[in-house]
Amino acid sequence: MTHDSTLGETRSSRRTRAGFGFAALAAASFGLSGALASSLLDAGWSPAALVLCRIVVGAVVLAAPAAVALRGRWSLLRAQAGLLLAYGVIAVAGCQLAYFSAVDRLPVAVALLIEYTAPVAVIGWLWARHGQRPSRLTVAGALVAGAGLMLVLDVFSAGAVDGIGVLWALGAMAGCAFFFVVSASEDDVLPPIVLAAGGLVVGAIGLALAGLVGLVTFTASTDDATYRGTSVPWWLPVLALGVVTAALAYVAGILAARGLGARMASFAALLEVLFAVVFAWLLLGQLPRAVQLVGGLFVLAGVVLVKLGEPRGGEPATDRAAESVAQSVAQSPLPGHVEG
Repeated sequence: MTHDSTLGETRSSRRTRAGFGFAALAAASFGLSGALASSLLDAGWSPAALVLCRIVVGAVVLAAPAAVALRGRWSLLRAQAGLLLAYGVIAVAGCQLAYFSAVDRLPVAVALLIEYTAPVAVIGWLWARHGQRPSRLTVAGALVAGAGLMLVLDVFSAGAVDGIGVLWALGAMAGCAFFFVVSASEDDVLPPIVLAAGGLVVGAIGLALAGLVGLVTFTASTDDATYRGTSVPWWLPVLALGVVTAALAYVAGILAARGLGARMASFAALLEVLFAVVFAWLLLGQLPRAVQLVGGLFVLAGVVLVKLGEPRGGEPATDRAAESVAQSVAQSPLPGHVEG
């Protein structure tokens, strides 16, 4: 029994380390998107057009690897159609659409702060639905990380808050929380790369339909993008957005959630804000202020506290909860309708 217990702890430790590695990779990949998109937006691209190109390129990149991962088990796509549709509509297209609708009415910092309350939503849902009460360290970590986010995003200097904008931001938060809970499923039915590819395909279709009915506007430009005085052809950052901030980011995010569980992965994802500040400095020359650096330390401290508050040994505490969500969604004939 002692030998088996030691092996189990070793596997759990390796899985956790790998999970944090994937979480850091996902945070860096997602965090790069803002800096890359900034110059394209200045060149005349609309946010929706950039997101659509990002998702489409990501879906194309993952299509072949996902087909290989399926190993001819195409029936899995039919069996998990409900999950893929819900994942693409809510976690990909819905989350993106809600966020950009929010920033149309709110300061970016406020919209981001509301969206990044997703870890709190994950904790609340797991507690209410599955009785997984958070430890005192987890609550303390959430408060410390939240304070850090407010400093990094500098919400204290933000302008007026619009009620409808807040609702859109809450929709983005819900989509983000859905991503972590479903991605953490350990039922092993769909490989991570298949779930990511399927979600991106559905998300692209959903966002295109939103454009057709007038919910979003698509405008693009072939003007060069400029980063710290260096001009590059427009297609280069668009390609990077699809390959790095969509294909790589979503696969790494799913692997992180499966290795850490929904709760821990959602807090580790807060590192995206720190990477966004670093990339804004490297690509755009936007130097972080002292208060942002202090906020970054608070975010890191919060993530550490949440990790210390996680149950020791065994599988991540959220695995069974996430699996039940994924199975219930997959077994539904149609995904639930979600309005932004």
